[in-house]
Amino acid sequence: MKHSTHTQAAIRTLSQAFAPLNCLILASRKGSFSFTLVDEHGIAQHSERLYPDQYTGAEPLQAVIDRARQSMVA
Repeated sequence: MKHSTHTQAAIRTLSQAFAPLNCLILASRKGSFSFTLVDEHGIAQHSERLYPDQYTGAEPLQAVIDRARQSMVA
């Protein structure tokens, strides 16, 4: 798969994993992208930059999701 296909799949997975929060994608370039989770009031709850090795496989992406969930609970 090309990086853009992996990127699109990762973005869909992140959006679904954190619904109903909005998952905003920022600064997508050279295979990496930033995502910010925003609540219904427009307040950012979590922001992180991902690189291909963090989202091209199911396990690394799940680790990102778990880490983000933990940071929002803390």
